Amino acid sequence: MTPSQETKYIFVTGGVLSSLGKGIAAASLATLLKHIGLKVSILKADPYINVDPGTMSPLEHGEVFVTDDGAETDLDLGHYERFLDESLSQANNFTTGRVYSSVIEKERRGDYLGKTIQVIPHIVGEIVHRIKNAGKNKDVLIVEIGGTVGDIEGLPFLEAIRALRNEVGRKRAYNIHLTLIPYIRVAGELKTKPTQHSVQELRRIGITPDMLICRTEMSLPKELKSKLAFSCGVDKNSIIESVDASTIYQLPLNFLKQDILTPIADTLDLPKTEPDMQIWNTLVKRVIAPTDEVAIAFVGKYLDLKESYKSLIESFIHAGAHVDAKVNLKWIDSESVGENGAESVLGNVDGILVPGGFGTRGIEGKIAAIKYARENKIPYLGICLGMQLSIIEFCRNVLKLEDVNSTEFDVKCKNPAIYLIDEFNDNSGLKQVRTFQSPLGGTMRLGSYKCDTKEGSLLREVYHNKEQIRERHRHRYEANPIYRKAMEENGFEVSGESDGLIEAMELKNHPWFLGVQFHPEFTSRLTSPNEVILAFTKASMKHKKNG
Repeated sequence: MTPSQETKYIFVTGGVLSSLGKGIAAASLATLLKHIGLKVSILKADPYINVDPGTMSPLEHGEVFVTDDGAETDLDLGHYERFLDESLSQANNFTTGRVYSSVIEKERRGDYLGKTIQVIPHIVGEIVHRIKNAGKNKDVLIVEIGGTVGDIEGLPFLEAIRALRNEVGRKRAYNIHLTLIPYIRVAGELKTKPTQHSVQELRRIGITPDMLICRTEMSLPKELKSKLAFSCGVDKNSIIESVDASTIYQLPLNFLKQDILTPIADTLDLPKTEPDMQIWNTLVKRVIAPTDEVAIAFVGKYLDLKESYKSLIESFIHAGAHVDAKVNLKWIDSESVGENGAESVLGNVDGILVPGGFGTRGIEGKIAAIKYARENKIPYLGICLGMQLSIIEFCRNVLKLEDVNSTEFDVKCKNPAIYLIDEFNDNSGLKQVRTFQSPLGGTMRLGSYKCDTKEGSLLREVYHNKEQIRERHRHRYEANPIYRKAMEENGFEVSGESDGLIEAMELKNHPWFLGVQFHPEFTSRLTSPNEVILAFTKASMKHKKNG
């Protein structure tokens, strides 16, 4: 497309129930469009009232994904980045809370010249404005509307996409509705009625879907597709199946087999080029049927809801695809390490991982796991809290310091190896102040920061000899530099720094032991796995091979 052509929009809504995979479907479609040479981006519009998911429990909303510019966003943005292999920003996710905050702020400033502020036109207008802003300089913007049709909080968002389509016309806007076709086992039938009712509800709002993506356990018979097309007013070639797959990365290929791009291209006047998915196809085959495997202990505490570690889980799928191996994550509740002993729990793994987290529960079990990895020469990766706890473990068990802890867990500890710094520069270079009384939301070190790597270090080797790297952060506490000299004299060295802050620690007399303050999983994608995760996976496979 030429630069003069205006952005075209694809709206993705959901019906019947949540968690059907709108985000994966939207990301899959974006991947296909990118692979035909278009400039594509995705926006997630969430109807909940929270300003962002930053203070929401993982049990409520799963993982909080962090962008380069420090926005705490919905986990679907992680899917978008992993599929598109591009970095997004705070412009790619907004909520009802953020929309209302913006409108109220404008009203307080007098921007509306004394008018009565209403959902229509002001709230809807703000949503439309944000959608347009996210689509600037793009050929196609895919807009996923969170929740399901019929949710009261979602009505302004649906009105916004209805109004925007009316403004730009049919040649620039396309509606996709993702819905459920349940299989009733007792009757042995697939049922279309939930989808029909969902489409009727959408029509009542003034939106007619151009395509249905049907979430189903099995392939849909031709007769059922014809019934759906007739009852929902959708062309037969626009009824697309989203059947349960071995991996989410198979979905773009499944969509491509059903020729999903043709009806979209016909309506939006897009190029009818076959996307080049050869590399993607090779990686997906390795995910589904790898030739090797490796076992890595995942020592965490949010194990009942693995969505809280979504990016990290996906990053090991990416790494596994590139080394043609299945990474078997052995889920270890950190409290069980302390109760049963590290040897009994960790004795048969090839690598040990301690991820990020918050709060005091399970901390001693994680420290015991780190000690076991250090003493038994097992490859170890500590991420964020995992790096901080490796410092505490070293100070306790090697330096023999008394009462070593993080002030997150014990404010009055004698030796605070991890502490809360009062001032730091954020990723925009602005000075931020934080204290123990600071609110939790928005007071962390968030987003992408530079990290200078030490010459001759494992960290520099992992990043292919780059002197400076950039990775994303989400944390409040930092490593205390007063213990640095003693640690380095005993073989635990700082190998990464950011404006004086300790970013990475590694053991010199160990096959592979690395702790990083940043979250490498946030920048891992299927086609370009994060270097730290990939190197750790390779080290674990080497440990397995060497016994």
